[in-house]
Amino acid sequence: MDDLPVTKLSWAAFENLDLIEKAACMCDGGREYHVLYAQQFGRERLDHLGRLATAIRRLAKTKDGMYALRNMLPHKRAMLYFAQPSSRTFLSFDAACQILGMPVAEVRDTSVSSEFKGESKEDTVRTFSSYFDLIVMRTQLEGLAERMAWVLSNSERPVPIVNAGSGKDQHPTQALLDVYTLQRSFEDQGGIDGKVIMFVGDLARGRTVRSLAWLLTNYDGVRQVFVAPPELQIGADVQALLDARGVEFRLAEDFDVSLREADAVYMTRIQDEWDSVTGESRRINTGRFHFQPRHLDILKSRAVIMHPFPRRQEIDPVVDSDPRAVYWRQMRNGMWIRAALIADLFGCDAQITSDEQHRGE
Repeated sequence: MDDLPVTKLSWAAFENLDLIEKAACMCDGGREYHVLYAQQFGRERLDHLGRLATAIRRLAKTKDGMYALRNMLPHKRAMLYFAQPSSRTFLSFDAACQILGMPVAEVRDTSVSSEFKGESKEDTVRTFSSYFDLIVMRTQLEGLAERMAWVLSNSERPVPIVNAGSGKDQHPTQALLDVYTLQRSFEDQGGIDGKVIMFVGDLARGRTVRSLAWLLTNYDGVRQVFVAPPELQIGADVQALLDARGVEFRLAEDFDVSLREADAVYMTRIQDEWDSVTGESRRINTGRFHFQPRHLDILKSRAVIMHPFPRRQEIDPVVDSDPRAVYWRQMRNGMWIRAALIADLFGCDAQITSDEQHRGE
């Protein structure tokens, strides 16, 4: 690794940068090194990762193609460091590594690690970097992934870190799979450009919404509609970022009216694990923000319904059978796009694309 810009900054100086400046520090010779923020991804890179994910998906359909994929990274090892509960994100990263032949180890409970004995997180991550070539982190602590990226970048073994969810802050790889799902859903409708994307539910605490809202600013003419109770509406910081990018957006409370204009509806659950007082979320009337079977008659015929999961009551299971409900495909897309991201990080993207084209001839 050439010196990243982050290695030229003290932690205090790096911490005080804005997100755009921090994102610029994560690039090594034109290629992303650590993956921490949605702000690291521009349109060209999103298109590249989408094409790469599709190439991997197609190769994986055949035995020979899967064998070729598994020979990509058998010489690299990944640590999945998930200190916050997860099923889909963890399993999709695990599957993505397996697709590329990458051996995986895991720590999912800090009570069985040396952190239980009082070891600092810095020492824990430095330990992981001694044995592994990639660290995928999920944590409840905001800013921890970027702190660890700075620590490793300034160490003798600066392995890359991928942020798999950091507090209420960011979840960039979820946003990647969301964009990939939109790319696939609208590939015969002119792509994502010009579409109306409607976010519904707990938008104040939903890190998936924060990351996706930013990635969508890379597309021309996309309008974003945030539908939520006032207490759970999207934060002023996200609104300021959208304003700065010249993005058209609006805040709303009328689910039915807003639904009529949506090309994609991104449903979210109430994230009461962040409640400061037990049960405070229950005092908010969220029932009018649930997707019921009757809403299928309001939704556009070629629109899509998405959800990052896990879900509760915000989508009636009856809706699952409608072809516009793409959230199960969306979940599976997480495996493909994360495999694409890892392949890109380790520079085997060109080989995969070449293999896919050759086998398709």
